[in-house]
Amino acid sequence: MPVQEAATQHARPGRYRWVICGLLLAAMAINYIQRQTIGLLKGPLQHEFLLDEIGYANIVFWFQAAYAVGYVTFGRVLDRIGARTGYAIAFLLWNLSHMAAGLAANTVQFTLARVGLGLGESGAFPASLKAIADWFPQRERALATGIFNAGTNLGAIIAPRARSSDHGGLGLAGLVLPSRGRLALSG
Repeated sequence: MPVQEAATQHARPGRYRWVICGLLLAAMAINYIQRQTIGLLKGPLQHEFLLDEIGYANIVFWFQAAYAVGYVTFGRVLDRIGARTGYAIAFLLWNLSHMAAGLAANTVQFTLARVGLGLGESGAFPASLKAIADWFPQRERALATGIFNAGTNLGAIIAPRARSSDHGGLGLAGLVLPSRGRLALSG
């Protein structure tokens, strides 16, 4: 079977694929909201863990290193198990890691949670691209990619507004601020 015919066979017709694209957009927005929280909560985190700039930079470094490793790792995994299962694993890993950050009692635990977050979040792009390739005909893939990728900007726009209810936000980012090993529900 020619390559073009095989690609067309996997692209599914109908409107359901746009629901898939919308779900990818939402997941990418969640991804970026969670990614932004460390920068938004830098001051409280430095106070909670007695971090200087170098300590904070180390946490960011390990997140970025895990993210880079995760891109390659998830790409290979997704080629073997598919976008649906791979994205589910990535989504579960990044959300559990994000919640674990709220339970961290020390810098090492927080850094490990951020490493897990980086590994999990890194699966979002390759999984989204694979899902787009599976669900969309070639002539609609650029539009679908643009739509799901807009979630990165939506997340970056939403995150600062969700940081604090004191400033008219939703207070969602308060869920990741550790409080002596307990989940802080301050907002």
